[in-house]
Amino acid sequence: MQATNKHSQRILLVDDEVLILEGCRACLNNAGYHDVLVESDSRLVLPLLEREEVDVIVLDLRMPNITGLELLPQIVKQHPQIKVIVATANNEVETVVSCIKEGAFDYMVKPIDVKRLLTSVKKAMEMRSLAVELSALKSYMFTDRLDHPEAFAGIVTGNKAMRAVFQYLEVIAGTRQPVTITGETGTGKELIARAIHDLSGCTGDYVALNVAGLDDNMFSDTLFGHRKGAFTGADQARDGLITRAAGGTLFLDEIGDLNEMSQIKLLRLLQEQEYYPVGSDFVKKSDARIVMATNRDLQEMIKQGKFRNDLYYRLCGHRVHLPPLRERRDDIPLLLDHFLEKAAARMGKKKPTPPPELAVMLALYPFPGNVREFEALVSDAVLRHTSGVLSMETFRAVIGNERPAPQVGGEATGKADDESPLCSIFGHFPTLDEVEQYMISEAMKMAKGNQGLAGKILGMGRQTLNKRLKSQPA
Repeated sequence: MQATNKHSQRILLVDDEVLILEGCRACLNNAGYHDVLVESDSRLVLPLLEREEVDVIVLDLRMPNITGLELLPQIVKQHPQIKVIVATANNEVETVVSCIKEGAFDYMVKPIDVKRLLTSVKKAMEMRSLAVELSALKSYMFTDRLDHPEAFAGIVTGNKAMRAVFQYLEVIAGTRQPVTITGETGTGKELIARAIHDLSGCTGDYVALNVAGLDDNMFSDTLFGHRKGAFTGADQARDGLITRAAGGTLFLDEIGDLNEMSQIKLLRLLQEQEYYPVGSDFVKKSDARIVMATNRDLQEMIKQGKFRNDLYYRLCGHRVHLPPLRERRDDIPLLLDHFLEKAAARMGKKKPTPPPELAVMLALYPFPGNVREFEALVSDAVLRHTSGVLSMETFRAVIGNERPAPQVGGEATGKADDESPLCSIFGHFPTLDEVEQYMISEAMKMAKGNQGLAGKILGMGRQTLNKRLKSQPA
């Protein structure tokens, strides 16, 4: 399975000096850009672009036959999606300004500095990816399509917000940018991470690591591995999980629990795709796609000095937020049916029939543990079930008989806020006591504190109103 928008990040180097072409290609290959084309004859560039899909061109301006200055406007006109970086042998301000006006993305001065080359190409690739994603998102918005529903088969939902998440994932899955998944415990963050991997077209493995509770030494050793003799007991070198994830996806769960040293190492991995095995002075490269998840409020952690600001902004490239179950109550009947069937099959029982009022009762429960809690609740009920209609006692034992926590708007019923006038006043569906207190308060305001007049407004006697006022909380 592969996302339809996945592109190979292809670079074309154009220069009449073959040694420069090969040197730049080697540098780009070492930096992880493996799809690099070279062309020394400027006359063949436009025909090549008709045959091949290219994302970024590094174009020399001073060449025989057709110069880069002549090629640039033609490339921009015929292939506006391509980001062109021009290379000039002298730092002529007028030439550079002219090229930028013609549509060049960036420029470099020859002899080309390797660091400058990599930085410029990286920025151009990011801009190209954003343009591809924006175009795809527009298409998804207008057509409401989902090209790979099979990737989300493990996630039971009919909710519009979840469908929007799926569409966004199809757009970004083909890129190599890191993805951060946020959401409360039990919302299905790892299922989403697996879907990203399945959609990405990556040929390597999906490797998961929960970093909660790992100190920096354990985090570094588990993720990056170690060389022989790195510490007491390190009798032989060992590869970390990042090596196992080569060409695939590395999923790091609970990244909000990382200490500062581990955050620095993760930042380097995300920025440079580089890491050091424990005890080694030799840097290693990684081509693993990094997907991360957290149930914490990272912005609040930044304010408290517990999370690095630069790491947070690096994580914000692609961010997916999963709504809690209380915000997708229309999924409760679907999930109930699915979990009943799943639990019954696992226990070798006949699927029990739930009473009609069960789904209504569950829709009023806030589910602090979200879908995971829901599944455990249904599983326990099926375990206790013997025959006939499914008993509600297991659910009542957890939910209790108390009134559910007030819900904002019309979440419990799935109605919009403007369909519930009481909700617009109270911020939730009120109790009778709350309505009575509100009406008495409003009547007293209208009567300017005159109980007799307020009683007439409310349709009750003065003495009855007086008793109600005395019984109200101060």
